[in-house]
Amino acid sequence: MSFSSLATPLFLFIVAYLAVDLLIGLYVARRVKTSTDFILAGRSLSLPVVIATAFATWFGSETIIATAAEMLNHGFLGVITDPFGTALCLILIGVFFAKKLYSLHHLTIGDYYRERYGRFVEIICSLIIALSYFGWVAAQFIALGIIFQTVTWGAIPQMYGMFIGVLVVLIYTYRGGMISVAITDFIEMLVIFVGLIAIFWYLQDKAGGFAHVLSMTPVDHFRLIPADFTAKDYLAYIAAWITIGLGSIPQQDVYQRIMSAKNANTARWGSIIAWLLYLSFAMIPLGLALIARVLEPSFIGMDDAEGVIPSLVLNHAPLFLQIIFFGALLSAIMSTASGALLAPATILSRNFLHPLFRGNLSDKSFLRLTRICVIFVAMVAMYLALGDATIFELVQNSYTFVLVGAFVPLAFGLYTHWANTAGAVLSSSFGIIAWIYASMHETDATIVPALIVGLIMSIIGMIFGWVLGKILRSKKHS
Repeated sequence: MSFSSLATPLFLFIVAYLAVDLLIGLYVARRVKTSTDFILAGRSLSLPVVIATAFATWFGSETIIATAAEMLNHGFLGVITDPFGTALCLILIGVFFAKKLYSLHHLTIGDYYRERYGRFVEIICSLIIALSYFGWVAAQFIALGIIFQTVTWGAIPQMYGMFIGVLVVLIYTYRGGMISVAITDFIEMLVIFVGLIAIFWYLQDKAGGFAHVLSMTPVDHFRLIPADFTAKDYLAYIAAWITIGLGSIPQQDVYQRIMSAKNANTARWGSIIAWLLYLSFAMIPLGLALIARVLEPSFIGMDDAEGVIPSLVLNHAPLFLQIIFFGALLSAIMSTASGALLAPATILSRNFLHPLFRGNLSDKSFLRLTRICVIFVAMVAMYLALGDATIFELVQNSYTFVLVGAFVPLAFGLYTHWANTAGAVLSSSFGIIAWIYASMHETDATIVPALIVGLIMSIIGMIFGWVLGKILRSKKHS
């Protein structure tokens, strides 16, 4: 490793940015006095901060790096899951879920399952949700490593870059919890806005104007609906929309960010406005991918094109724009990583470990336990990040499990009076078993995606449980 490779203005900026982010996170962490402060920021966040932290929930490495790679080679149909499905989730939460969940005043989404269905369902759904996060967090860690490797031209390998970035996120998340996450999210959102607009404006001009870029792009890249009117194509299309669109609704990081609002209306409108901002700014990385087809054509057709945007910026943008862009990229990754790190930690501490103490755990001890869980999640995610999966794969797979196992009990529990414990248990069981079975037998000739099979069986399980409950009650009273 050469020192000269590390003494570049770009690398020094990255180091300075991480230091500032860490200091801000540690500064606001002083406000943490109770477990509610740590998990839900004391339910005190204003509308601008809620918007920022809801926006930051998903605007991470996958939005800038992974979706751009998919857009480069597959067009809009390659990015239905994210950003379009992701944006769908935000608007659905704002319109249908935020106010209802806020009024319950729970610490975690797992608390809802316990209150609505009992302890057994709480364990099942909390486990499903917690496990789904490890891949998501790992994806952000990989992206941090890619940044360090890129800006040092390989002087810092990806693995060491991951350790550096993770250490910063871990420290301020460990100390400040949701307060640190929310405040850093707000600052990071501003950096994202400025950075992406600046770099897009410059590069589209260098590529001959965006009109020229569009003229060089295959027409099929702009197709939002499959060309072939076959059942297989359209079912795959629906699956792409709902993977994150529905699968991320029962997620703890979404819940924490929205439920940290100062009131129910702030929670609702924070999610709705975040939807509009997310969908708008997620278009910029997609536009950059089209620009890359003109300026970086060597990436076209590559199986792994996740380095296309960093390479585009490094090869074609001046230093000050490189600094702005990588500041925006770092902001996106760290804002997502911090919230995703905190979410499973709170699920583990609140819904699994806390009940083991049978009410004999003080709030101070519970806070300490949650912080220990933050470290545990980071260690497991780092292990996954050192594997071979791509960012896009890790993100997409994170939500399938939740969709087939936890979404139906949440939605039916909130919007029907008849959803019962038996239905929730059967819904999760049927959904997961059917999804696993269908996935194992899925081939190129398969018409119905395993995801949809799992979701349908999850609904059937809920209905079957309701019917079973009615039969048992009628026999009891006869």
